[in-house]
Amino acid sequence: MKPDTDILEKYDMDTEENNEEQDVINQCVIDIKKLKEDVQEIKALLLHTQTIDDYSVQWTKYTHHEGYYASNELFEDIIEPLLTVSDIKGSKVADIGSGNGRTVDMLLGAEPSKVLAVEPSNAFQVLEGKFKTNNRVQLLNAPGDKLPPESQLDYVISLGVIHHIPKPDPVVRAAYNALKPGGKIFIWLYGKEGNRLYLFFVTPLRYITKHLPHFLLVGMSWMFDLLLFPYIKLCKILPLPMQKYMVDYLDKLPNDDRRLTIYDQLNPYHAKYYTRQEATNLLERNGFSDIKTHQRHGYSWSVLGTKPS
Repeated sequence: MKPDTDILEKYDMDTEENNEEQDVINQCVIDIKKLKEDVQEIKALLLHTQTIDDYSVQWTKYTHHEGYYASNELFEDIIEPLLTVSDIKGSKVADIGSGNGRTVDMLLGAEPSKVLAVEPSNAFQVLEGKFKTNNRVQLLNAPGDKLPPESQLDYVISLGVIHHIPKPDPVVRAAYNALKPGGKIFIWLYGKEGNRLYLFFVTPLRYITKHLPHFLLVGMSWMFDLLLFPYIKLCKILPLPMQKYMVDYLDKLPNDDRRLTIYDQLNPYHAKYYTRQEATNLLERNGFSDIKTHQRHGYSWSVLGTKPS
């Protein structure tokens, strides 16, 4: 029997149409995936811009610091045991996210040969007013991912900044490129471990406070400070949650700086609380090795990584 040519031709046409339809579906899936990625990129960019704007307000309103808040004692508490002040002496250091200059002041107390202060917000004007004539300080008005490559730095330090950056990898990679072989990055991050109860209360509160204008946020900071004061006193005699943080840090701050710390917790649009593994992975995937971590006061992570020689 001869094959039915009409049936075969129809089968070939159906197969071709099915293939074309599958190609269209596959392309649609690719386009949708790309669109989702683009939307995420735009959201991250907007979030990053909003965070910079928030800190423009914060650090142009709070321009001064005093006492323990900007002391050598606090600096040692943050960097030890991963680093010591003597490690910084005579070195070239970059500070990513210098804000109103608090970390720059603490670094200068460690006597480095040079500090590159990197700040993208309008707080850069505050830095200029403080350090423009200091020949040990170089100022850069740019985000952290614009850190000049091949700067041959000994250290890149970022205290309390990376956790406010929605996409931190470009910043960490820029730090890697700016360090000399054997140079080190030190970052201090909010930790998820030890903060779960705190986050249970603060996370929903931030949905409100991050939208508040400066003067209302100041008022809320005063209100929470009044509530916090007796809790700090109770922590001195009872093993309450976050006792070490309350007694060893907040209780040592002058009143204005304690309220600033509360303001700083309520202000940002983005704040990520890192697990130890997430903090380690952040440095590892951007080329760093010999990564060391330290849980500071049971609520945050200090992380040190080395650029291979």
